[in-house]
Amino acid sequence: MELKRVAVTGLGSITPLGNNTSEYWDNLIKGTSGIDWITSFDASKFKTKFACEVKNYNPEDYFDRKEVRKLDLYAQFALIAVDEAMKDSALELDKLNLDKAGVIFGSGIGGFKTVFYELKSFFEGDGTPRFSPFFIPKLISDIAAGHISIKYGFRGPNYATVSACATSTSAIIDAFNYIRLGKAEIFISGGSEASIIVPGLGGFNSMQAISTNNDEYKTASRPFDVTRDGFVMGEGAGALILEELEHARERGAKIYCELVGGGLTADAYHLTAPHPEGIGAANAMKFALQDAGLNPEEMDYINVHGTATPLGDLAEIKAIKEVFGKHAYKLNISSTKSMTGHLLGAAGAIEAIASILAIVNNIVPPTINLNKIDPKIDPKLNLTPNKAQEREVNVSLSNTFGFGGHNTSAIFKKFSE
Repeated sequence: MELKRVAVTGLGSITPLGNNTSEYWDNLIKGTSGIDWITSFDASKFKTKFACEVKNYNPEDYFDRKEVRKLDLYAQFALIAVDEAMKDSALELDKLNLDKAGVIFGSGIGGFKTVFYELKSFFEGDGTPRFSPFFIPKLISDIAAGHISIKYGFRGPNYATVSACATSTSAIIDAFNYIRLGKAEIFISGGSEASIIVPGLGGFNSMQAISTNNDEYKTASRPFDVTRDGFVMGEGAGALILEELEHARERGAKIYCELVGGGLTADAYHLTAPHPEGIGAANAMKFALQDAGLNPEEMDYINVHGTATPLGDLAEIKAIKEVFGKHAYKLNISSTKSMTGHLLGAAGAIEAIASILAIVNNIVPPTINLNKIDPKIDPKLNLTPNKAQEREVNVSLSNTFGFGGHNTSAIFKKFSE
C-alpha cells in the first residue's frame, strides 16, 4: 500500500529555557544554560544541589484551583505544551473528524511528585489512611494523554508510551505510523516529565548518573567534554501536532516540515548502560534512514541523545561514525541537553522541536560547555561547540535512548511539494 505523508503543523513546549516555544528556541540559539540551584525543595543535603527546573512557574496562571488539585505537575506541563501546539496549528475542532484524531503522549515516570507527597503525608501521620481521591489518577503515566483527549474531544487512538528517556520519541513514531497507514488524520504527540523531587534526585545520585559539580553548576552539563560527570536533571514537556499531509493542505495549514522516518531498537545488553559499541543506537539510525528512504549522505544535522554520561556519549559517537561513515565529518552534531538538562521522558519531544526548528531556520543550536573534547572522541567531528552555526538544514535526525536499552531515532525533512 502507498503510505501517507505526515506533516508537522504545530509545536508547543514548556522547558527550563522558556515557558513557550519561541523563548525555548531563542535561548537554545543563544547558548543559554537552564541550570540553577534547586528551588522546589531543600537540596542542601544532596550530593547534587542543582537542576534545570522550569522557571517562574505558577500553576494558577494556567489552571483554576480545582484543576490544580486534579493534576500532577507532569500533567500540568503536558496540557500547557499541548495548548500552545494546538493554537499554533490553528486546528478548528468543529471541522475535524474527531474519530480520526488521536493522542499518544508519554511520560517516563508519570506522577512521581504525587506519589512522593501522598506517601510522605501518610508516613508522617498517625497511620490513618487519608489519601486524595485523585491520588491514583494523578500518578498514572497515561493520564496526561487522557486529559488531552478529553479536553479536545479526540476519539481516535489514545495511550501513553513508556520507554524511559526514549518515551516521547516512541510516542511520536507511533503517531507517525498510525497516520501514514491511514488509520488517523491528526495526532497530538509528545511527552512530559516532572521528576525533580526528593526521590528523583536521590535515586539518580545513588546511581551516580547525574553530575555532582556543585562548584561549577552553571556549566555542569558537558556532553563530549573530558570533564563530564553525568547528566543534569530537567523537567517540562513538548508537544507536536502531526497531520496527514493532504488533510493539512486542504485546510491551508502552516507546515513546519515532514516527519519521514523512525527507528526503534533495543540494546538487549544492560539495565542502565548503553552497549559499548553503540549497536542498538546504530541500528535505530539505520532503520530510520531506511524507513525514510534516505541515504546517509542526505543527513545534515543530528540532535544527539548526548546526556554527558561517560559511557553514553562515546557509544553514540561510535554509532554515528558507523552509520554515516565519511559523511559523519560533514554533519552538524549537537546536544541541546547541554542547555536544557535531561528531561527524561520529555527529552525526545523538546529535542524533536529543536530538530524541526533547525530545518525551519537553517541554524543548528550548539553544544555548550564543550571546552576540552574527550580524547576518545574524534576531534574532526563537528559537535557544534559553544555557538550556534548557520547552515542549510534539509534533513535532521533526533536520537533518544533510555534505561532498559531502548533506542529511538526520528527523521524530519524540509517540506517540498
